[in-house]
Amino acid sequence: MGLRINDIVPNFEADTDKGRIAFHDWIGDSWAILFSHPKDFTPVCTTEFGAVAQLADEWAKRNTKVIGVSVDGVEDHKKWKGDIESFAGTSAGFPIIADEGLAVSKAFDMLPADAYLPDGRTPADSATVRSVFIISPDKKLQLSMTYPMSVGRNFAEVLRALDGLQRTYQQPLATPANWQTGQDVIVALALDNAAAEEKYGALDIKLPYLRFAKNPG
Repeated sequence: MGLRINDIVPNFEADTDKGRIAFHDWIGDSWAILFSHPKDFTPVCTTEFGAVAQLADEWAKRNTKVIGVSVDGVEDHKKWKGDIESFAGTSAGFPIIADEGLAVSKAFDMLPADAYLPDGRTPADSATVRSVFIISPDKKLQLSMTYPMSVGRNFAEVLRALDGLQRTYQQPLATPANWQTGQDVIVALALDNAAAEEKYGALDIKLPYLRFAKNPG
C-alpha cells in the first residue's frame, strides 16, 4: 500500500553529500520537503534544484528544511551541485540523499519493490522518482505530488501549498482555490456559526457550507 496523507513518513538512515542522516532526527521540530529526481546531470532537474536553492530564504522563513533524493551516489551529487549552483547563481546548501540501493525511493512508493537499476540505465529507468513530499513536524505526510519527466516542477506552487498547510495545520480551517497568503480562509463545518465567529470573527457566508473568515494572524 502506498504512502497516504497523514501517514507517518518512513524513517531511514542514508548518506548524503552533507554526511549521513537519520531522517526523522534530521527533520527535528521543523517542516520538511523531500523532493526527488531520477538521475544527476539531467536538464530539467538541474533547473528545479536551482529553483529550490534560490528559495533558501523562503524555506528558512517557514521553518522548513529541504532535502533532495537521487538514485546516484554522493560523489556524483557533489559534482552536480557545481552545475546547479552555476545555473542558479547561488549556493545549494540543502543535502541530496544518495539512494543507490533504492531503499528511500521504494519506502516512499516512488518505485515498485522489485525495481532495480540496470547497467547503462537512463533517467527513464527511474522516471517515477520525480516527486515532492511535504512533511509536518509530527513526521506526517501532508502533501505529495508526482510529475512526469517532461514537466518541470513549479516550486512557487510548492511554496504556496506549504503556506496553506502551515496556515491550516491543526486548525479547523481550509484554503480555497488559488489561495495566497493573507487572503480569506474557509472555516470548517466542525464549527457552527456562533463558534466560528467567536474564534475567527465575522464570517462571510457564501453558502451554508461555504463560510469565509479573515486570515487569522
